Amino acid sequence: MQEKTLFLKIFQPFAQYRNPFTFYYAQTYPLPPKSTIIGMLQNACDDWYGNEKLEDWWNLKVSVHGGFESVFWNYQNLIKGELGLNADGVWINRNYRKLKDRNDRNLKIYMWLPLYGEGITSQRTPVYQQELFNGHLYIFIRGDEKIIDCIKNSLEFPKKVLSLGRSEDIIFIEKVEELKSNGEKDVEETIWLTFPTYIINEIKLKNKKYPVYSIPIKVVFKNEKGYIKHKSEIFKDTEQHVDFKVVLYTGSDYVLYLNDKLKVEEFKIDDKIKFKIVKDYGWL
Repeated sequence: MQEKTLFLKIFQPFAQYRNPFTFYYAQTYPLPPKSTIIGMLQNACDDWYGNEKLEDWWNLKVSVHGGFESVFWNYQNLIKGELGLNADGVWINRNYRKLKDRNDRNLKIYMWLPLYGEGITSQRTPVYQQELFNGHLYIFIRGDEKIIDCIKNSLEFPKKVLSLGRSEDIIFIEKVEELKSNGEKDVEETIWLTFPTYIINEIKLKNKKYPVYSIPIKVVFKNEKGYIKHKSEIFKDTEQHVDFKVVLYTGSDYVLYLNDKLKVEEFKIDDKIKFKIVKDYGWL
């Protein structure tokens, strides 16, 4: 299998990458997790559920760098209630009409109905939601050349408006480019980073002061027969399986003080910006 590396430069006006481990307020991850990035790429390629290439998608290696200009809090009322599926496989309020066909068989016809009504459980919950403003993201994607070529073509000539995170968190793709690293080198004492990034927590550092996050790196949906391949296969008993990875977020302190010698890959963009990715810890 021949591998390629793709570089994406993205501008995102607003974002909220929900941390599922926060309950009393909706915290955002500082950078998009791997699962969020893969989901955006699947959407761009019209391959939401992976079909026959499911493991190829999740075998992609991702390294994300960059940050946002500011963080603010948005006070929202969120409506919570029972959900179901309509005829198109879309999750909606789980109200339905029971009908019978000519053979006296029961049918369930899901309809768009308000959350309020007899026997329906719902509530409005005011929640503080942490959001990010004016993001500049630099994403490296490495994997099999066939899927990288598909991603490159889909992002160079997108068929739809793409988002990263929530559906309203649209992105503007400023650059899509295949890259080759400038090689690997051994580093013994310090690594100077260009932008904040995620580093896998197993790395041995002297400056142990970085915040730690458990981020989703893989999200798949399963039925009894296995992975689903289309939204029409989503039912009430469909299970969502999520794999998490513990990472350090380097924030604005761009210097890693090392305990051990590590290998670092270097990438140069437009002969100006140099990115350093720790070989065994900078790829998710």
